[in-house]
Amino acid sequence: MTKETAIKLFETKQVRTAWNEDTEEWYFSIVDVVSALTESIDPAAYWRKLKQRLKEEGNETVTNCHGLKMLAPDGKMRLTDVANTQQLFRLIQSIPSPKAEPFKIWIAQVAKERLDQMQDPELSIEQAMTDYKQLGYSDNWINQRLKSIEIRKELTDEWKRLGVQEGQQFATLTDIITKTWSGKTTKEYKRHKGLKKENLRDNMTNTELVLNMLAELSTKNISETSNPETFGEHAQVAMQGGEIARNARKELELKTGKSAVSSLNAKSGIMIGKTQKLELE
Repeated sequence: MTKETAIKLFETKQVRTAWNEDTEEWYFSIVDVVSALTESIDPAAYWRKLKQRLKEEGNETVTNCHGLKMLAPDGKMRLTDVANTQQLFRLIQSIPSPKAEPFKIWIAQVAKERLDQMQDPELSIEQAMTDYKQLGYSDNWINQRLKSIEIRKELTDEWKRLGVQEGQQFATLTDIITKTWSGKTTKEYKRHKGLKKENLRDNMTNTELVLNMLAELSTKNISETSNPETFGEHAQVAMQGGEIARNARKELELKTGKSAVSSLNAKSGIMIGKTQKLELE
């Protein structure tokens, strides 16, 4: 299945999704849906019990559900149960929740938006802007974040062109880039910011986003020129790209006397606004 993954927002809840280009339909993480509809402190356990009950009742919807690898809270791609739109509508009937009807409307809207975006790709950018605004990010930060997404995609497209495997190899090269420019691995960086399940880039300041973009853009440009063949060569290119951003970071820190690698995260400063504006920019 050719798929494109994305995170959608229902109210303030994140729902992992995957778009199947072959069948032109969405698949939704069932655990995320359970989390959005219920007050359960352990949505995974809730889904396990519900799935077992539905199986015992001979529910065909559960039988037809299958698993896809999606980005887990620990940052790794892990298998999770998913359902397409029709299956999800049926499953929601088994989840007592006052949010069931609003959620059905939301699902229909998500499907419509995707079809619209296929006709006009600019709409997907507008949707991302809307999602970040709903979470409380500033327009300035959103512009930087969207640019970082564009540059990241250009880099991953370059890796795919040269046969780098998605998953572990992508993660390893990303870790090399991050460690080189920031001095921290992705896990160390998240720990520095007090993050657990949250996305690291969604918790970067403007300065951090710019430096990370510089590292990834440099890596992509060097790769296009050198055409690395082995994974070891790709690792060297990733390090070279990271070094360009590291030099920029050191020069900036020398001139400002402040660390460019911040402990601020979305909750502790990035979305506060005016009071943090000078520090974040």
